[in-house]
Amino acid sequence: MLKTGARLRSQVCSTEVIVVRGGSGDVALTCGGQPMIDPAGSPAEGLTPAGDLAGGTTIGKRYTDAANTVEVLATKSGEGSLALGDEVLALKSAKPLPSSD
Repeated sequence: MLKTGARLRSQVCSTEVIVVRGGSGDVALTCGGQPMIDPAGSPAEGLTPAGDLAGGTTIGKRYTDAANTVEVLATKSGEGSLALGDEVLALKSAKPLPSSD
């Protein structure tokens, strides 16, 4: 289970995130196909992003799953794509403002 407020880093690129909403299930957050680790941890040697998970992350953007149960904020960008299990996280878009008419 992801803990809200947890900081994580990628093992395959420079991506770092903060968990904004952790959800309730026992799921693994990955970046580039490899599990994300504590920022103080040492990444495994020689890992690279998987070909279909190399879309990248953008600093300052929020990513969420389709059910909107998990949300992370990218604090450093990188080459790997964020995923929750087998599901690639989507870039969260801003809600449109209501019309003033």
